[in-house]
Amino acid sequence: MKTIYLFGTAALAASTSAFTLRSPGNMRTRHHSKLASSVSNVNHQSQNKRRPTPRRIRETSNFKEAKDLSQKFQQIKNMGGAKKKVAIFGGGLSGLSCAKYLSDAGHIPTLYEARSILGGKVSAWKDPTSDGDDYIETGLHIFFGAYPNIHNLFDELGIQDRLQWAPHRMTFAMQELPGQFTSFEFPDRVPAPFNIAAAILGNTEMLTLEEKIKMVPALLPMLLEGQPFIDAQDELSVLQFMRKYGMPDRINEEIFIAMGKALDFIDPDKLSMTVVLTAMNRFINEADGSQTAFLDGNPPARLCEPIKEWVEKKGGKVVCSSPVTEIQLNEDNTVKSLRLANGTEVEADYYVSAVPVDVFKRLIPVQWSTLPYFRQLDELEGIPVINIQLWFDRKLDSTDGLCFSRSPLLSVYADMSNCCAEYASDERSMLELVFAPCSPEAGSPINWIAKPDLEIIDATMKELERLFPLEIGPAAPDEKRANLVKSTVVRVPRSVYAAQPGRNKYRPSQESPIRNFVMAGDYATQKYLGSMEGAVLSGKLAAEVICDKTTGTSERKGVKAIHSSVDKVYSERQPTGVVGNSPIAFGGGQQGGCEHP
Repeated sequence: MKTIYLFGTAALAASTSAFTLRSPGNMRTRHHSKLASSVSNVNHQSQNKRRPTPRRIRETSNFKEAKDLSQKFQQIKNMGGAKKKVAIFGGGLSGLSCAKYLSDAGHIPTLYEARSILGGKVSAWKDPTSDGDDYIETGLHIFFGAYPNIHNLFDELGIQDRLQWAPHRMTFAMQELPGQFTSFEFPDRVPAPFNIAAAILGNTEMLTLEEKIKMVPALLPMLLEGQPFIDAQDELSVLQFMRKYGMPDRINEEIFIAMGKALDFIDPDKLSMTVVLTAMNRFINEADGSQTAFLDGNPPARLCEPIKEWVEKKGGKVVCSSPVTEIQLNEDNTVKSLRLANGTEVEADYYVSAVPVDVFKRLIPVQWSTLPYFRQLDELEGIPVINIQLWFDRKLDSTDGLCFSRSPLLSVYADMSNCCAEYASDERSMLELVFAPCSPEAGSPINWIAKPDLEIIDATMKELERLFPLEIGPAAPDEKRANLVKSTVVRVPRSVYAAQPGRNKYRPSQESPIRNFVMAGDYATQKYLGSMEGAVLSGKLAAEVICDKTTGTSERKGVKAIHSSVDKVYSERQPTGVVGNSPIAFGGGQQGGCEHP
């Protein structure tokens, strides 16, 4: 079947290219000044008439698989087995997901979050310098159609209408044409993979037909062999993969740099090709996989709170401001209890870590430090990223949706006054931007994460002068110039795990060698890598491990095999990892010089 799809795509490419190369009507390049009227209409539409969730996301095999797993928890509850107490530490999406599905199965989870707010990497808080209406977010969060477990979760919670779907397109700033943008438009009602072929061939500004054709030999094995081929490319960086398959450098310059920075905040020479192929595989095989949505308000209230209410309604608990300081063990090295910062000792039948890998490293008991399962975590660490929010005194002629900025400093951005109902405005714009790479380990020549806020904002504004030359900066006409009213800089020194070449083999399974201890978090093994979908799925898989243990089933494969490079005997050592009690010490984001949860 995949071979038929491939030839069908090739045939579509041949027929479509003949049209697109000579038809001025298919040109997608646009100048911001020409978008004013259309953006105003789109903004009005997004606030008053939301686009429905694309129906085809519920027709994929991945969505069915996610739904089947959700139903498994209800089936376990119906079996009427013993209820187990489960202590989860980490209140991001992974921990919340784990608690939700354990409660669905009839167990009694209690989730402990170190900070006063839930969400982890998707946390947000009110700006203390404003009148209370502005929220500061840890990051710019995009919900793709190819996120089956998240969409199942939204359906189960009854909050699918809280997603604001953008038009199905991918928009890029033109590197050599300041102020101009180009889009890949995905046609409606066209099945995969023909819709992505039409989108690629319908855009003639970024790649030539010859360059597009030269991409095929590299993508052919992915289409024919699927996930085994994708996983095998983890040892190669994006650039190494390109050279292996003879892909032109311009594909990296035009596409992969932007994708790499958006997917993992890192440059292509440092990024595993498995990350890019995983995203491309979903976008090619799922018609609505690349369509994006924004949450209609701040994540703690619009997403985390409904999960918390669900868990507590079913008898569980969610407790904030309760950092775990120690994992205490029995003589057989199983977990005896968790010690909280206030001295409380928490006892349960099972324990789940849902904190970032850098945070968990400082909690690993000395007795566990000899085990290869835990020692392999030395090979994983979070990647730095900076999130910026900019409020302007007037409305920018920006697009409705995500934009790849194509900047050496900026990854992606969105005008949240267009994309999010809570931040909507017809008079003013609020841009949210991902500043990446922002450190030498991610590919930046400058350690931006250590720079003062003012210097980061100045650098960002200079890039925006290039992206919005008629509206931002001294060259913009007075009657159109947008002035910066307020800005925030949120640093996350240890965000999602750095998906550098060769890291996948060190990601731990949810099931650990400790009988009553389970691992969650987006860095744990699951097929969606470091993302919101990966976090939700990992928490769900961790809940499944506990349910399988309590029902005595043997559906799971157990502890993932340890790679030979770490499968050896180790001596005991004291915990390593992030220290301190600030938000960044618990895997969150922090503003310089500003107190917040």
